Amino acid sequence: MGQFYAEKDYYSILGAQEDATRSEIEREYKRRATRHHPDRGGDEEEMKSLNEAYGVLRDEARRRAYDAERKRATNSERTRIVVERDRPPYSSPSAEADMIYGKIAGAILCSAIGLVLLFLVRFQWMWFLWPMGMLAFFVILFGVMMARGAMIAARESLAQTHPARRYTKLQEALFWSVVCAAGYGVYLLLSAV
Repeated sequence: MGQFYAEKDYYSILGAQEDATRSEIEREYKRRATRHHPDRGGDEEEMKSLNEAYGVLRDEARRRAYDAERKRATNSERTRIVVERDRPPYSSPSAEADMIYGKIAGAILCSAIGLVLLFLVRFQWMWFLWPMGMLAFFVILFGVMMARGAMIAARESLAQTHPARRYTKLQEALFWSVVCAAGYGVYLLLSAV
């Protein structure tokens, strides 16, 4: 007795019903074999599965063994599905994005790209590329605004009673003085050469 695989659906491979007679199975096999035969341009793998399905279903003893094994596999699959359905699904904890570090990274990246563009325009003597200089200015400005957003988010994440939450005006003044000092330093570097 040859081997068969209960997880394969030999009936659907042949296109036959499960209660098909032996002659119906033979007729379906011949009809599909003429279409899928490799000598007629068909696929060799499809022909192999057709031959395997026909080999199991044409022999009554192998067919009964296949049907019994398939029924047993289907029942155990149903049991497994019922057991899994009763179990709560497992889900991993969701990822948490850190908004403050993301804004800081974005601010640093925008400022660096803007400065590179600005220095490229200035030190390559490409003043005719003033749109690139304007783009550099706005990218740096966007980086400054992201840095301010990071500062505000860091302040808001603190507890209500934290002393840093009371000195918002001082923090704003310190932030803008650092921005102005950095802008003046960039101006000095640009005008030095």
